[in-house]
Amino acid sequence: MANVSAPILLFDSGIGGLTVLAELRKLLPEAPVIYAADTAGLPYGEKTEAEVAARVSGLLGRLAERYRPRLICIACNTASTIALGMVREVLHVPIVGTVPAIRPAASMTSTGTIGLLGTAATIRQAYVDKLQAEFAADKRLIRFAAPDLVSAAETKLRGGRVDAGVFADAVAGLRSQPGGAEIDTVVLACTHFPLVEAELAAEFGPGVRFVHGAQGIARRIAFLTGDKEFSRERPDFALYTGDGSQFDTLLPALATYGLDHADPF
Repeated sequence: MANVSAPILLFDSGIGGLTVLAELRKLLPEAPVIYAADTAGLPYGEKTEAEVAARVSGLLGRLAERYRPRLICIACNTASTIALGMVREVLHVPIVGTVPAIRPAASMTSTGTIGLLGTAATIRQAYVDKLQAEFAADKRLIRFAAPDLVSAAETKLRGGRVDAGVFADAVAGLRSQPGGAEIDTVVLACTHFPLVEAELAAEFGPGVRFVHGAQGIARRIAFLTGDKEFSRERPDFALYTGDGSQFDTLLPALATYGLDHADPF
């Protein structure tokens, strides 16, 4: 029987997982949450598979031991597509991952051409090939690695100014490929990217819809935990790795997501 105050642990390389937290709050407002950001490891998308797998499994092992969560959500596409299977083998706690929303995109597209924006590590994974084969075999999927959108989202949440060229480059990266002019649906295959969806939409122009996994992930977490009681014994908070002064600038934004303070781990 789960401890009623056992938290849901959301884990990401940075602040992208806040997009999942926002959706989770709507479904499970009483659930205690710990948000863990491996800011010292950011960005995951530029690391090798072995580096990501080692970091994620090591950190989640420590976090699980210390905080005894009732469920862990890896709120990061890169970490999920690389390390989800490994982490599930070693941790005896329900684990929800994040996968590119190719299935819903395939049912939304009218032109049959879907764009996918992700990190370099995510877009090269065999897992993405598998999702395409399973759910979008009769569609054209155009992928583009847009790592600069991760730092743009982090900067935006800190209240900094983001160079609009970053969004133009991401759009051009999709549009310039064969068939790119036909894209009418774009998968945001990184939890950071919905934080800059408005800027991407402005750059793409009308007629393009965006899809990401945050709502589906929140529904999955609610399904796995929703019949249990929750009791929040202390305010929800964030954890981070690395430089605390970097994280201090995020505290006002974290507060809007119901996170009271941030501690190193």
